[in-house]
Amino acid sequence: MSVAALFDAAFGNVVSGRTATFTVRHPAGGVHRFEPERWCQDALPGDEALLETCTGPTIDVGCGPGRLVVALTAAGTPALGIDASPAAVRIARARGAAALCRDVFGPLPGAGRWRHLLLADGNVGIGGDPARLLARCRDLIGPGGRIHAELAAPGTPSWAGRTAVAGSPVRLPWAVLALDRLAAPAAAAGLRVLHTRTEAGRWFATLAAR
Repeated sequence: MSVAALFDAAFGNVVSGRTATFTVRHPAGGVHRFEPERWCQDALPGDEALLETCTGPTIDVGCGPGRLVVALTAAGTPALGIDASPAAVRIARARGAAALCRDVFGPLPGAGRWRHLLLADGNVGIGGDPARLLARCRDLIGPGGRIHAELAAPGTPSWAGRTAVAGSPVRLPWAVLALDRLAAPAAAAGLRVLHTRTEAGRWFATLAAR
């Protein structure tokens, strides 16, 4: 089973009304819980903190079922979601979101011109290397562009690499990055942290190119 197939199966479970939550464990002991059922809701507490920062064309990396793209579009903000899971993209499109099945590290429309880029729901973990992902995101935004990332709470153990997925043979490259551990990977990616905030128990940071 591929990584995309892992998430396809999870979203299939959501659509079928079955439990979709799954857990990954890093060899060093880090654990992360994925909750696709939550991503399929129309909104989550704290979403406003992300959405209000997006004042121009926005790309949502790892958009999942597209709730943030739908909200931005409804507010009149041009938005595009990308996700590696075909099932997630189908759900997003059915909800009215503009979404493409793409790998963030592959060719993407508007590269180097996006005003805002979202890494919500812990998607700073995509690929298992936050510095590499943030560097790629830096290349996707235009001059004066902003990256808005959701991170783990300060003090949360940070880790990166390939993880074991409970009940699956898939080794998922993922990372957990706490807010107070953001500075180093951001600097390595050529970014600076402009400001941070918390809302509804979630933690966010806005970054820009150095």
